[in-house]
Amino acid sequence: MDEVTQAVDNLKKDWSQVVAQLEVCIAAIESCGMMGKGTEEANSLPRLNGSAQDALQLLNALQCRLDLLAEQLPSFEEVQSGQATLGSWKEQYQRLRASLRSANLQAKANIKKAAEEERKLLLGGGEESTIRRRNLQTKAGMTSAAESITESLRRSRQMMVQEVERSANTLSTFDESTSVLRKAEGEYQGHRSLLMRTRGMLSTMQRQDVLDRIILTIGFLIFSLAVLYVVSRRIGLLTLQRKLADAIRSGSISAEDIVGKVQHGPAPTNAPPNAPAVYDEL
Repeated sequence: MDEVTQAVDNLKKDWSQVVAQLEVCIAAIESCGMMGKGTEEANSLPRLNGSAQDALQLLNALQCRLDLLAEQLPSFEEVQSGQATLGSWKEQYQRLRASLRSANLQAKANIKKAAEEERKLLLGGGEESTIRRRNLQTKAGMTSAAESITESLRRSRQMMVQEVERSANTLSTFDESTSVLRKAEGEYQGHRSLLMRTRGMLSTMQRQDVLDRIILTIGFLIFSLAVLYVVSRRIGLLTLQRKLADAIRSGSISAEDIVGKVQHGPAPTNAPPNAPAVYDEL
């Protein structure tokens, strides 16, 4: 079972227990003054009201905790069920407050009636009235001391309830911070994978850039060699042309000899030794 679901179930159990205690307090308050002990029961009324108010505050704290946990339930159906439970709790809380007010009004009426009967009995005289007054004085002192101790305990309990609520709020804040940190961690993991892919793409682009540079360098070298080869061949032809022109101008060979040599092939082995060796290049 999920932790949030378990916490909601625990809240429901606590709610049922506190409601049962509050209903017992309301019934006790409503019955005050009905046993014929008006003064004694009037002294116990603040203690009962204090217990009832503590129970109401605890119910209010349970509603706040359920309101916080209902939004964190794992499924949509559980969220709707939690909200419906919260709505029924609020209605029951209002009914209990109204019942407490009605019980206090009934208790005041009962105590007033019982006090009038006691007053009549005390003013009646006789030994029974004297014993009644002594008993009332003794019970009043004991009740006052008990009420003082009860009030002190009630204040201590109220402080403990406030500390519990503060601890619950702190725990809920920690839970929210934990969820935020988990979301941030998930986003960081997503960005990290994206950065890793980007880094891989950059490495591939760098390798491709180096490869492109090598290809361009090799191509440039091949082109340069081709240009050098063409230039060198062109320079050789120009040199040959100049030599032919010089031979024609000097009269050592005529243009008809050059044309004939080109048409009939190379000269025979008994060619004149003074012919320039450059004619063989044709």
